[in-house]
Formats: sequence, C-alpha cells, structure tokens
Amino acid sequence: MPSLHYEVHGPADAAATVLLSSGLGGSAGFWQPQLGALVAAGHRVIAYDQRGTGRSPAALPDAYAIEHMAQDVLDILDATKTSQCHFAGHALGGLVGLQLALDAPSRIASLVLINAWSRPNPHSARCFDARLALLGACGPRAYVEAQPIFLYPAAWCAEHAQRVADEVDHAFAHFPGEANMRARIAALRAFDIDARLADIAAPALVAAAKDDALVPWTCSQRLADGLRDVTLDFMPHGGHAHSVTEAEAFNRSLLDFLSRVSAPAVPA
Repeated sequence: MPSLHYEVHGPADAAATVLLSSGLGGSAGFWQPQLGALVAAGHRVIAYDQRGTGRSPAALPDAYAIEHMAQDVLDILDATKTSQCHFAGHALGGLVGLQLALDAPSRIASLVLINAWSRPNPHSARCFDARLALLGACGPRAYVEAQPIFLYPAAWCAEHAQRVADEVDHAFAHFPGEANMRARIAALRAFDIDARLADIAAPALVAAAKDDALVPWTCSQRLADGLRDVTLDFMPHGGHAHSVTEAEAFNRSLLDFLSRVSAPAVPA
C-alpha cells in the first residue's frame, strides 16, 4: 500500500529514536507539546499521520485491525533505517505499541502507554456507541464538536475556549470520512491482548489521568499489573489527553523514563 506521511526531528546521529503514535485522531500534530522537549534532550523523533488520517493515504485495508497499524509502523522504521525505537502511543497509539511488542519485540526498546488498555471495557464501549450514533445521525460537524468532551477536562476546555474551537474547526476540515472513522473505531474496539501481557518484555511507562472521561484509569492499572517491567505514572487530573493539558508534568515523567531505559547497563 502507499507509504504514510512521517516526519523526522532531532539529530540524525542520536543514540535513541522515539516514535510517536497518536490516538484516534491519528495526526502527528498531537505530539507538538512533546517534540521540543524530546529533541532538546537529544532524541531523534519520528511522528506520523496514521493511515486514513491527515496527510497519509486515505484507503484502508479490508477488515482493518491494529495489526495493520503495527505493520505500518514497521514500514516507517524500515524506511527511516531505524533498527529499534522507544515507542510512545496515546490510547489507540498505545494499542499499536502493545501489538508491536508482541509481533516484533526486537524493534521495541521500550513502551510509553498513555491512557491505553489491553482489552475492551463497557464504559469506553458506551462512549464509542454514543459518538458513532452522533456521527450517523448528525454528521461529522456534530461528531468533532463533541470530541473535546472526551479529550479534555471541562475546566481546561473553558479556560482554553479559542484553542478548543480552533481544534474543532481543524478536525472538521480534515475529517477522514465516516467510513474510515468507523473502521478505526472498530479496530480499537476489537483489540484484546489481555492474556498476552506477560509475554511483553519491553520496559513500559504506563501513564494515565484519573479523570479520563473516555478510558477508565483502571485500564492502565490492569496494564501495569500484567506487564513484566512497568513504571506507573498516575496524574490526578488532565483528562484523556493529559499529555496535552498537563504537558510539563507529563514531559518530565517521559524524559525521566527514557533516560533510565536508555542508560548503559552497569556491569555486575
């Protein structure tokens, strides 16, 4: 299939590469609050628009699944001559990272899983049912107008009203189409690797906000309980996109984790 749009930031000779994978929106732009901090810390950074979103090709494979999204990342790693990366994923992006850690463990040096999950849960299912009903009955504009309700805390939305309005306008202008959105949501809803968590050896930072309105923080706790090598970072507030709303605190946690997992092993 046609290749995806990706961007490479930071020094070409960096010791470590961090690949950033967004959530349902799929856009590389989601990671703007992290790019400067990662590059300043000396990392080479790859961000990309997921297939069917943004500047990447719109056509999706039949029976679209998280496995397809993981293969797209492997293709990007090959195209950028990246033998191994630290993988950071938000929500759906975190699912892609978990799948990669199972399918191609040698390519994943570590995982950063932000408000992600290992199996479906009834609350998120209810949220997606409501969003899809809104999309079907009222169309894309109503769908994107509701999106900030699931992403951000109410107080943050009120305080950043113009920014939220601009994001909604941008999301509407670049809406990937109802068929693509339904296929992407179906893929994330079908994802279930809960029984295989202990097979993942890569060290993981599991980050969550306890006021996430879309994905219960208990999903991150379950990831932490099931994975073999975990650093758990709970924030009391920040919402589903707390890497945006609490970027400074999140970036400190992210950089600290990357520094620890990238450090040379100390001889016994």
